[in-house]
Amino acid sequence: MFIKHMLDKVFGIILLILLSPILIILILAVKLDSKGPVIFKQKRLGKDGDTFEIYKFRTMHVDAPDLRNEDGSTFNSDDDPRVTKVGKIMRKTSLDELPQIINVINGEMSFVGPRPDLPEQLERYMEFERRKLNVRPGITGYSQAYFRNSIVAEEKFKNDVFYVDNYSIILDLKILIATVTSVLFNKNINNNGYYTMKDIDTEVNQTDNFEKITNK
Repeated sequence: MFIKHMLDKVFGIILLILLSPILIILILAVKLDSKGPVIFKQKRLGKDGDTFEIYKFRTMHVDAPDLRNEDGSTFNSDDDPRVTKVGKIMRKTSLDELPQIINVINGEMSFVGPRPDLPEQLERYMEFERRKLNVRPGITGYSQAYFRNSIVAEEKFKNDVFYVDNYSIILDLKILIATVTSVLFNKNINNNGYYTMKDIDTEVNQTDNFEKITNK
């Protein structure tokens, strides 16, 4: 894991430099598309259960309600009114995850590993699921590469533990290749079906600040 950690840092710095022109364009796109901060920050669970602040490009309107599926996973939909125009493109292409390269350089994340959960979700973990915290969380992982948002949280946990128990450089390379394929062909982007659009509209309309912003 030490070698992997060092490779993450080296490639993280190289990627940050190479992608800087694209990152500048994305920063401007987010800023011009809607009011609010460019970067979305949120506390997440890291290695050994330590918390850290994850970085993403903001894809939702400010003060949009946080909708969760029954299993605690994030709700996603093709027609989610909370998501900005630029945000929809970023989510389809996973460009919103690029700021996490900084998390990788900081040693908080890896390029490949289980996706980091919210701290409060630790209470939902079964004993064997806690093994996912034995490694640094990743920008992409086994579930994201092969299933993205098409499976429930329980299956994602099982896949996370499978990854931890079967880790190898070869597995990481396979996951990276599968991730690129998934993004290029827009596979399993959203988990439509947990919420109905009627449910979304109800929750959105109950959030005054969000409604004011989206009506401007």
